[in-house]
Amino acid sequence: MTADAAQRGLVLVVEDEPAIADLVRLYLTRDGFGVHLERDGDAGLAAARRLRPVACVLDIALPGLAGTEICRRLRTSGDWTPVIFLTARDDEVDRVVGLELGADDYVTKPFSPRELVARVRAVLRRTSGTPATAERPRVLGAVTLDPGRRTVTAGGVPVQLTSTEFDLLAHLMARPGRVFTREELLAGVWGYAAHAGTRTVDVHVAQVRAKLGPASVIRTHRGVGYAADA
Repeated sequence: MTADAAQRGLVLVVEDEPAIADLVRLYLTRDGFGVHLERDGDAGLAAARRLRPVACVLDIALPGLAGTEICRRLRTSGDWTPVIFLTARDDEVDRVVGLELGADDYVTKPFSPRELVARVRAVLRRTSGTPATAERPRVLGAVTLDPGRRTVTAGGVPVQLTSTEFDLLAHLMARPGRVFTREELLAGVWGYAAHAGTRTVDVHVAQVRAKLGPASVIRTHRGVGYAADA
């Protein structure tokens, strides 16, 4: 990793298609990231554990371990490094950011390398931004969210959320009762334009609800969007 690349940190890219891997590496490097590239899932998992990257970009269909299995094993071991999946089809989305995996985002092939870089930067802003230490914990029903410590409890029990899940819940709880459209949530939480697609909002809402369990405060307003309400 070069001195310039160290400014943003090391990104692990696990992709077995050489043309795609080289393109992703080129654009991430141009943006100031260091890049470590692996071609198969087993080597990718080993690299994630050994190198402790700031983010992982994982293809789903890999020789050896699938990208989804790499993510599952990292999360099971308590490693919540941001993960962005590269997926070949839209109908894989439920599998990619399924409730048990804890992925932060996904990009559907064919994709713009600039968009991928933008998504890596966005998820890192959410993860490593300046803590909101002056903000008081937000309490709604049985859910308590502490913006400074980035912790959540439901009924007094700690809940482990990804950086994206945390920011989605924080965004909703900041204005209880206010109904946000999916486009507003994409812009406010992900930082994306509406054309990026809103299905990821629905999947991440489902993830947060599943983790909060009966204490969930996220309500669906059919045909409109979502709100946090006790």
